[in-house]
Amino acid sequence: MRTALIAGASGLVGTHLADKLAHYPAYEKVFSLGRRRVALSHPRFDQIIVDFTRLHDVPALEGVKVDDAFCTLGTTIRTAGSQEAFRKVDFDHIVSFAKLAKALGARRFCLVSSAGANSQSKIFYPRIKGDTEQAVEAIGFESLHIFRPGLLTGHRPERRLAERLAMLVMPLLDPLLIGSLSQWRSVPAARVASAMIGAAADPIRGTRVYSHHDIVDLADFAGR
Repeated sequence: MRTALIAGASGLVGTHLADKLAHYPAYEKVFSLGRRRVALSHPRFDQIIVDFTRLHDVPALEGVKVDDAFCTLGTTIRTAGSQEAFRKVDFDHIVSFAKLAKALGARRFCLVSSAGANSQSKIFYPRIKGDTEQAVEAIGFESLHIFRPGLLTGHRPERRLAERLAMLVMPLLDPLLIGSLSQWRSVPAARVASAMIGAAADPIRGTRVYSHHDIVDLADFAGR
């Protein structure tokens, strides 16, 4: 029986992941860190409201030992309001969470990044994603699983018009995205969540990166 730690349970992937973890028999306890409570209620699911700028001080986690950590934190530049605010969430908060997970004993860390993540990119968004991946890898988990999905599909109440249009168009475009372009194919958020749980069950050590086909295959193999 293992203990899981998750950050980002209120997001699109995180909502599915939290529910799956709470009902997954391998975990006897799931601790969720967030700025607000989520609707999920389960005896094994324990929500802790935190300030992500102060993860060095979370009294509720005193004495807790974690096996697996899952991070689905993320925002958009538009939502954040600026590149600086975006970086604070998608780099600073994620790295702080990873350091906390490591301090609590986590051996496996699963991170949702993005297709095209590249620390050498001249484009801000993929560069920050790549920087975050490198920073988390440097923390030294026994196993690091990095997921790079394309467009995430699923119900999100606050989804904007551009996102709704993309969800309508992508099923038509997905078959045309072949070769290296296949990484940008859309994928249901629930399948990403399933793949993350499947990866955490893998005893392999080191860093593994999952793009579209890897995510889909792993989710199918996990059967969730």
